Amino acid sequence: METNKLNRRNFWDAMPPPWNSESEDTLVCCQVRTETHDVKSFFFATPDGSAFIFQPGQFITLELEIDGEAVNRCYTVSSSPARPHAISITVKRVPGGPVSNWLHDNLKAGDKVKVLRPAGDFTCALHPAEKYLFLSAGSGITPLMSMTRAHHDLCDDRDIVFMHSARTPDDIIFERELGLIAASQQNFKTRFICERLGQRRDWPGPTGMLSLAALKLMAPDFMEREVFVCGPAPYMKAVRSMLDEAGFDRARYHEESFSFETLQLEAGQASAENGAIGGAESGATPASSEPAALAGFEINFQKSNRQIVCGPQQHVLEAARNAGVRLASSCAQGMCGTCKVKLVSGSVDMQHKGGIRQREIDQGMVLLCCSKPLSNLVVDK
Repeated sequence: METNKLNRRNFWDAMPPPWNSESEDTLVCCQVRTETHDVKSFFFATPDGSAFIFQPGQFITLELEIDGEAVNRCYTVSSSPARPHAISITVKRVPGGPVSNWLHDNLKAGDKVKVLRPAGDFTCALHPAEKYLFLSAGSGITPLMSMTRAHHDLCDDRDIVFMHSARTPDDIIFERELGLIAASQQNFKTRFICERLGQRRDWPGPTGMLSLAALKLMAPDFMEREVFVCGPAPYMKAVRSMLDEAGFDRARYHEESFSFETLQLEAGQASAENGAIGGAESGATPASSEPAALAGFEINFQKSNRQIVCGPQQHVLEAARNAGVRLASSCAQGMCGTCKVKLVSGSVDMQHKGGIRQREIDQGMVLLCCSKPLSNLVVDK
């Protein structure tokens, strides 16, 4: 375990002012903690000791420079908002993953990282209920761990059944901490399902995959609970199918919106003002005529030398995907900043949700996932 040896502020002083990422977007890594053989938690604090304000289950976006290239990645906050002096993410090493491997191999206590403020609406704070069912698989445990820690820190002994699926018992993230929470809260119950035994031959829990029969056995009253689900896309699809089979009310079903595109990308390789955004060499007025707009606009990706056509009511990212152009993306909702690029020329209508700063917009940056073309575009990508 690494711990930052820099001078610390007195944490028992009066509550510090909240962190404002618009004025200060640099955080300091204050601790690195090993969770399992391929999972680490990274803890961050602000340079001036200001407090983090977020809802459990939200995510932050790291702006990293790896091998001279700017890379954005979203990671769910795994810490509790009831402990506002530090914020943590928990990252699983992905074979061949440039970002997860870089974090595991390079980020250490004392290092500084640029971060976009917490965002996202996958949180129990927006859906208060007397009884919850948390379903997670792999590193999808992180937002649900943040929610669990928040209830525990606030001494809120809510009726929660936490069911986690892992490859082996050695791959269960936060196993010991979840056990301690269950021991201290009467209404909090943990259930683990492992695909196979692995090295721990004394594993007392069930093995195999989550099924409707297993769900009924371990959470008999699941039909009465507010359900939160996070994990790889196939896992979430399977959960939806089994809940639909049981006749569960989808109005009380919530899942992480990323669909773990970040992991897929790695394996394969308070918002500012919205409105019309012009590129560095363009004016605010579209240069296209109405007939051209009806037919679509030409999008030129400068570095990859690719050209596509994007409809006037189509987001650029969607058009690029349909044309087979691979671009980094994650939330696809204008929140995370992963698809941020420089607009060399042309103008777009960008309706984002906080994933880009006003100063970046002023510099000609746009988010492709929430930008519709108003003219032909040249993109620095």
